Amino acid sequence: MSKDLTIDPNLVREIAKLISETDLTEIEVEKGDLKIRVARQITVQPVMQTIAAPAPTVMPAPVAAVAAAPTAAAEKSADLGAHPGAVRSPMVGTAYRRPSPGANAFIEVGSTVKAGDKLLLVEAMKTFNEIVAPKAGTVTHILVEDGQPVEYGEPLVVID
Repeated sequence: MSKDLTIDPNLVREIAKLISETDLTEIEVEKGDLKIRVARQITVQPVMQTIAAPAPTVMPAPVAAVAAAPTAAAEKSADLGAHPGAVRSPMVGTAYRRPSPGANAFIEVGSTVKAGDKLLLVEAMKTFNEIVAPKAGTVTHILVEDGQPVEYGEPLVVID
């Protein structure tokens, strides 16, 4: 290393200070043949999150009768899943029938769609994935509610 390329310890201290004052983990400075890289190692400590169980509640009889309805809906969904026009979820996520909370739904039962028309969105890891019609036809069944969690392969819509 030549004499004009000596490392200035004050410069290294200033760079280290800049790293500690910001969210940066690494800074590299280059001037001619001189290159200085200052990095810090971040150790992430695992955090155990405790979730308190909700207090038990007593449900009145009419509510219990309504709770049986999703089972029937699940059976209907399973029956329609074998339908040749069933559009299945390509991923695990949350299904949304509308582009935003105040907007109209993309489709309704009875809607006529063309191949490639947007049917709904499935959000996975903060990414909204468009679910499009694989073929033209009429929407005969919508098997998900807005904001409902869905599984991979779960039937979402039936197009005849």
